Amino acid sequence: MEEIKTREQFNEVINSAEPVIVKFYADWCPDCKRMDMFIGDILEEYNQYKWYQVNSDEVKGLAEEHEVMGIPSLLIFQNGEKLAHQHSAYTKTPEEVQEFLGQQLG
Repeated sequence: MEEIKTREQFNEVINSAEPVIVKFYADWCPDCKRMDMFIGDILEEYNQYKWYQVNSDEVKGLAEEHEVMGIPSLLIFQNGEKLAHQHSAYTKTPEEVQEFLGQQLG
């Protein structure tokens, strides 16, 4: 999963013609660490998509702009538009994440 370090890089990534998956997280977040333990298998299953992550503490204001109220959150973007958003309350298990990706990406 590639790290997004700047707002400019984020804008470039989300303007992709193909869907991209962006995880918002923070270093202090226990649920983010839990997700990191199971996300590897999901990355492999959905390896036809590009995955990115944004530390919401490091790239200020980005989470708020995209209505990320809790972390970790997964967002899917294409052509600069947010196609889907799975809020933190629903990212606690691999099954929840896989169900979201299956519904949104097929």
